[in-house]
Amino acid sequence: MPLYALLLRLVAPFVPKAAQWVAGRHELLPRIQEALRAETAPLAWFHCASLGEFEQGRPLMEAYAARHPGHKIVLTFFSPSGYEVRKNWPGAAYVFYLPLDTAPNARAFLMAVRPVLAVFVKYEFWYHFLTELERQRVPTICVSAIFRPEQAFFQPWGGFFRRILSRFTHIFTQNQSSADLLRHAGLPRVSVAGDTRFDTVVRTASAPPRPLPLVDAFTDDWCPVFIVGSSWPEDMPALTPLLRQYADQLRFIVAPHEINEQNLRLVEEALPGRVVRYSQAQEATVAESRVLLMDNVGLLSQLYRFGHYAYVGGAFGKGLHNTLEAAAFGLPLFFGPTYYKFQEAQDLVEMGCAFPVSSADELLTAFGPLFHREEARLAVQDLSLDYVHDHSGATSKIMTWLEAQVKL
Repeated sequence: MPLYALLLRLVAPFVPKAAQWVAGRHELLPRIQEALRAETAPLAWFHCASLGEFEQGRPLMEAYAARHPGHKIVLTFFSPSGYEVRKNWPGAAYVFYLPLDTAPNARAFLMAVRPVLAVFVKYEFWYHFLTELERQRVPTICVSAIFRPEQAFFQPWGGFFRRILSRFTHIFTQNQSSADLLRHAGLPRVSVAGDTRFDTVVRTASAPPRPLPLVDAFTDDWCPVFIVGSSWPEDMPALTPLLRQYADQLRFIVAPHEINEQNLRLVEEALPGRVVRYSQAQEATVAESRVLLMDNVGLLSQLYRFGHYAYVGGAFGKGLHNTLEAAAFGLPLFFGPTYYKFQEAQDLVEMGCAFPVSSADELLTAFGPLFHREEARLAVQDLSLDYVHDHSGATSKIMTWLEAQVKL
């Protein structure tokens, strides 16, 4: 871990995200100690790797706060992608970067926080933090976890990694196969609760919509809307022909995963002269464009309610982004070929609600029948909505276990 930190310091002058990681951890422990010095309320510590894990943990944090109004939440992130977006989230009394996982840091952090409960969301199995939590007998759970046979925990040489998982008081998995893997590996303290993200997206879809007058003006006519969420440069070769072929029949809202000038220009070059950036658009004239390019963050989950179809990015690279936000609104989904690690994506593909593609031609071929046959789109909508609602409820299961098993 010290070598990892050193590497990030070396590349920080050239990599903005690394620079944020380094700057955020400067004098971090003293800042945490000072912030918590006078705190007397019981503290529950929730840790999320990044923004996606935050969305998984959010319904549980909100349920915990409602059930224990006298407690306060300490929220930590490993990645700048989570911390920078949610550092002012009002649901947590304190939001910090996670200190580097060393034994002295773990002891100092836990001495400052003194948590009555620790919750790790999905991933992030830090050896020293989990060891110290166990030593201090702090109830520690992992939620929305998902495991695969090829992971180190389940290899003959994976004893060290299995010992890390054994530090948890209880692990709540997304699916039965993950629970079976853990039990077979000698880790019996496990339950299948499901994915808390379903609770988040169901609530988002059913809540009163956030006022977005500029988007209303852009979409306020007969034209169907195609949402592109969390796109990467690797997605654009597949998307560009679709944008060009359907420019006069659809409106597109494109939200790049990373907002930088290079990514914004890639979208603008796909349909020259017909793209307007959100920050530069005017309500009176925005409908004259065919593509609304989102050059801000934090609105994507709200944008899907305007859509009829959605493309979710990332699956031409390291992995697919959040498909549930779009599925909660019943949108037919399209994405690249790297989706096998995501159970909900596999489910939606098997149901005929999502369509993985490997090229621009495949995207056009998959999209055409849904665009030209409204009954096909509506059938997908019904299946997607049923799937999302049927899989909600993980938060309630975890809270029921906490109330029965943990004295808070």
